[in-house]
Amino acid sequence: MGIYAFRLPDIGEGVVEGEVVQWHVEVGAEVDEDDALIDVMTDKATVTIPSPVTGKILSTVGKPGEIIAVGAVCIEFEVEGEGNATKSGEPNDEPEAPAEDETPEPASEPVEQPKPAPEPKPVPKPAPEPVSQSQTSIPSSALKGGTGVGGRALASPAVRQRAKDEGIDLSQVSGSGPAGRISHADLDAHNEVGESAGGIQFSQPGEPADGTTEIPIVGLRRKIAEQMTKSYTEIPHFSYFEEVDVTELEALRQWLNVNRTAEQPKLTYLPFIMQALVKLFKEGHHGCNGHYEDEREVLVLHNAVNMGIATTTDRGLYVPVVKNCEAMNIWELGGELRRVAGAARDGTATLSDLTGSTFTITSLGRDGGIGATPIINTPEVGILGVHKAIERPVVVDGKITIRRMMNLSSSWDHRVVDGANGAALVQGLKYLLEHPTQIL
Repeated sequence: MGIYAFRLPDIGEGVVEGEVVQWHVEVGAEVDEDDALIDVMTDKATVTIPSPVTGKILSTVGKPGEIIAVGAVCIEFEVEGEGNATKSGEPNDEPEAPAEDETPEPASEPVEQPKPAPEPKPVPKPAPEPVSQSQTSIPSSALKGGTGVGGRALASPAVRQRAKDEGIDLSQVSGSGPAGRISHADLDAHNEVGESAGGIQFSQPGEPADGTTEIPIVGLRRKIAEQMTKSYTEIPHFSYFEEVDVTELEALRQWLNVNRTAEQPKLTYLPFIMQALVKLFKEGHHGCNGHYEDEREVLVLHNAVNMGIATTTDRGLYVPVVKNCEAMNIWELGGELRRVAGAARDGTATLSDLTGSTFTITSLGRDGGIGATPIINTPEVGILGVHKAIERPVVVDGKITIRRMMNLSSSWDHRVVDGANGAALVQGLKYLLEHPTQIL
């Protein structure tokens, strides 16, 4: 038997390190080649790394939330044959021992994954205080875990055994891993929340709660925090709001959807907004489609319109990108929008799908409210917020009538976009959406 030391591979161009999101294996487990080992996140893309060999897990390095450098040993196997490392775990291709005053590599000391406590946590009868969404909490939009073949919940044997011991129905647990895979952390979260997700329950008076719940800000949530802090502290935002009468746009959208072919996607408002922005960027508002590189003090304007679409997922906020919108018709925009947003939601989006945007649209759909102050997706110089369209009374030609209205919120980088310029683009967008045949 030999030892095989597995180094974190290069998982993308320019990537030098990755954050551990989730381990799919435990020390002592037997794995086959190509079995899932670990989820690693870089920027906003999460990659599942498969096993390069068949063998037994001897040690792992890195807990969820910790950073591992590309090329560092992150896992050791016991394999048939000689392997590629010495008994100390030191790879054979680097035989030189570290100097006495150097700190040994972390991989030379096996680090075992923490084992779940055998004692089950009691399920509280009253509904607890809401827990902020994170990688270890049950997302409010998902009540059941992911399922595999035959509707069976996705989980490792160890997780299944623990669920059986604690009397937990895995079909009622929301999995935070790829394809809804359930982890020990998901079981912990389920025990804390209990069955309150299945219906409305009320806490009884006279039972004050105490204690706190700590949720590590790691993975995607940490990336979002870093990006939002950088954007909000470095960019002087100014916001501009407008309401738009989309009655005619709604009629056109419905007509196109009724008369579409089987290959054409069902259209929402977003493809029309995207195509209208392409038209505006070409016709005098080019300065809003670019990046401001503050270190060089240069505004880089882009000829291509790569539209970022802020998308809420069970794992947090992603911004998949529809590339080269200027080269697509309304149906192609709708199809590509559906593809990248779907990939972001199901965890299959690539780095290419999540990078390269030149302007971002954020929409909460039916939960869109009446206004917001969206934060710019740095280094872009503008962002557009789209709110829900509702029918309400408005005054047209001196008379009160019912029209379908939509509110728009926008934010701009005041270092390079003057207030008049941002307002002019929104007014141009308002005109096109109210005269939708001008868009096509």
